[in-house]
Amino acid sequence: MAEAAGLSIDDDHGWVEGLAWAYGLVSPGPAERAAALDRHARARMEVEAAYDRLHEGRFPRLWFRARMRAYRRATGRCFPGALWSGSGYADGEISTWPRLPLALLFLEWEARYPQDWTEHAKAWGAKQALIRDLAATDHDRSLKAKLVDLVDLAVQRAYRCKDREYVRVARAVDGDELRDRLHRAQRSENPAVQLHAGYVLWLLDRPEIPNTRHVWCTWLSGTLT
Repeated sequence: MAEAAGLSIDDDHGWVEGLAWAYGLVSPGPAERAAALDRHARARMEVEAAYDRLHEGRFPRLWFRARMRAYRRATGRCFPGALWSGSGYADGEISTWPRLPLALLFLEWEARYPQDWTEHAKAWGAKQALIRDLAATDHDRSLKAKLVDLVDLAVQRAYRCKDREYVRVARAVDGDELRDRLHRAQRSENPAVQLHAGYVLWLLDRPEIPNTRHVWCTWLSGTLT
């Protein structure tokens, strides 16, 4: 693991490498995904144990700093703590943040396996913040392709909390690839997917219109063209 190699939680690149096992959370293979889920669940248990130790004993203040460091290390080994336990990107772009791969993995996990994500790592505020920041940053070819995938995944499933934020991403990475996927989704046999895709395409052609619940409901009523 990362600390076994002498790395601290502030060594973002090393920490990302130490969490390579977490990519199993989005594996299409049930066995690999189950193994990753089990490891993640054990990491969450370590977080709870480290938190309990913060204030135990007769003189907790004597050991508080060391115990807090242990708690921070524990939170950094699972989601969503792995995103925030190291250096942040408040002073820079998320596109150059060393932990960007973990942020994209976190969102992909929620998109592909929403029930697992909700049970093991639910953090709606983190989801919203990441999507907004990813929409607002610079997008190289690799990041743009990943964001197109995430928009496509969101359109293809039942609506979940904060999914509306993906319209920001769609507008930021608008192009032939995204529109081709949305047009294919419009031909889906699932009526909900058809609606989601049609709505996103409609908004892409009208960047001046805000993506609000009122606009969505009015569009559904057929009074917006």
